[in-house]
Amino acid sequence: MNAQVMKMPSLSPGLDMESYLRILGQFPILSAGEEHELAIKFTEEGDLDAARKLVLGHLRFVAYLARSYKGYGLPYEDLVQEGNVGLMKAVKRFDPSFGVRLISFAAHWIKAEIHEYILKNWRIVKVATTKAQRKLFFNLRSAKKTFNWLDPQETRAIANDLGVSSEEVSRMEGRLSASDLAFDGAAESEEEEESSAPSYYLASDAPNPADLCESSDVKRRHAEQLSNGLATLDDRGRDIIQRRWLSDRKATLHELADEYGVSAERIRQLEFAAINKMRTLVAQEDI
Repeated sequence: MNAQVMKMPSLSPGLDMESYLRILGQFPILSAGEEHELAIKFTEEGDLDAARKLVLGHLRFVAYLARSYKGYGLPYEDLVQEGNVGLMKAVKRFDPSFGVRLISFAAHWIKAEIHEYILKNWRIVKVATTKAQRKLFFNLRSAKKTFNWLDPQETRAIANDLGVSSEEVSRMEGRLSASDLAFDGAAESEEEEESSAPSYYLASDAPNPADLCESSDVKRRHAEQLSNGLATLDDRGRDIIQRRWLSDRKATLHELADEYGVSAERIRQLEFAAINKMRTLVAQEDI
C-alpha cells in the first residue's frame, strides 16, 4: 500500500482532539459484510479507495485504544497518531480469508506502534529492551493494586502471572518509579541555594570544548599575523626580531651590534622600528 495514499492529513489528530473525535463520529461503523467486501476489493483488485474506507471505519477504535495509554504522560494526540499508523499497517496485511474481523487483527498492530512510541519517548534511558521486559513494562502498572511499593508477596504473585522472576519485577518497579533529571537544571524552589542537577556535582576538570576551540583559533590567527609581519621586514630587521624574541636563546643588543658592526643603540632602534611595522600590519588586518 502506498503510504502517501493512506495518509490523511485532514484527519490527523492535532491539538484540537475534540474536533478530531467529532469528525471520526461521522464515519459509519462497517458491518461484517461491508468490511469483507472492501477487504476483497483491496487485496484482490488493489482498490485504494476500499482501503481508505477500511481505515476510516476503524479510526474511532484507535482513539479509544490509545486512551488507555494516557497514564504514561505522553500527548494523547501522538498516541492516536501512532495507533493510526498501526491501523494502516494492519489494513495492508489483512487477509479476509482469515475469517476474523479487521479490528481483532488490527489490535496487535495498533498496540505495537503505540508501545514502540512509548518506549522511545517515555524515558531518556531505555527501560525495556527484551520481549519479557516490554511485557512487564506495560503490565506492571495495571497489576499493582496501589501506588505503594510492592511487598515480597505481591512481587512474587505478579512475577508468576507475567512469567518473569521476582528480581525482574523489582527492577522494573524501580525504573517506573524513577524520573529523568535535567543535567543542568535550575533549583526547584527559591529556598534552595543551588540546584541538585548532576552538572553541579559532576563537574569535569577537563577544559570547556568551546574555550579550547576559541583558544586554538586565537593561536592560529596570531601565528598567521606574526608570519605575515615578518614577511614585510627586510633581512636585517627579520633577523633581529627572530633572535631577540623568537629564539630559545635570545641574543643581546650588544651581541647583535658586534655582528652588524653598529652600536647597541642602533640595534635597539632597528628592533623598535620593526616591531612598530608589524603592529601596524596587525592593526590593519583586525579592522
